[in-house]
Amino acid sequence: MTKGEAVARSKAPARPRRTANRRLAFGLLLVALGFFGFGFALVPLYNTFCHVTGLNGKTEETSVRPVGGVDLSRIVTVEFTSTVMPGLPWRFQPTVRRLQVHPGEPATATYLATNLSDARRNGQAIMSVSPEQAAIHFKKIECFCFHAQALAPHQSRVMPVVFFVSRDLPKEITTITVSYSAFPAVEEVASRGENQSER
Repeated sequence: MTKGEAVARSKAPARPRRTANRRLAFGLLLVALGFFGFGFALVPLYNTFCHVTGLNGKTEETSVRPVGGVDLSRIVTVEFTSTVMPGLPWRFQPTVRRLQVHPGEPATATYLATNLSDARRNGQAIMSVSPEQAAIHFKKIECFCFHAQALAPHQSRVMPVVFFVSRDLPKEITTITVSYSAFPAVEEVASRGENQSER
């Protein structure tokens, strides 16, 4: 075998290997994009799942005012907490940590959100209620969590939630905890990704 034949043989398998490597890289890129897209869809899918099944303390919004009057014989303590998820430069907290309400009585709680960054930031609050069996009895009439909230740089906003606790709340439940988690809004995450790809 001549030296030229040996070199030709050693180069021959390189082309199929290069093609295989490109296919593998393309496949891995598609998988990564799929996971990225799934991450964007996760919050709406999770909310839909919890709304349909009633799991994980998800409540439903209502435009209906309480029926049957106020049950003055009972008092329910409603506690409010908050969490800001990574990627959202907000300070977000309830202005009052605890309210006492009668079942059937409309009440208003407020949260204060402050954008700590030098850029406009959109956030979406997701609410859950515990204990889980109380979730269907916590009715929101009006809530900042119905829509994404946009805050200008260093802007603060007081955001209300108007609610009532149903008269059908089991009598053994005397305390309800309402937790809001603030996430970067999906449209903001998407626009930040577009801006970075333009650079």
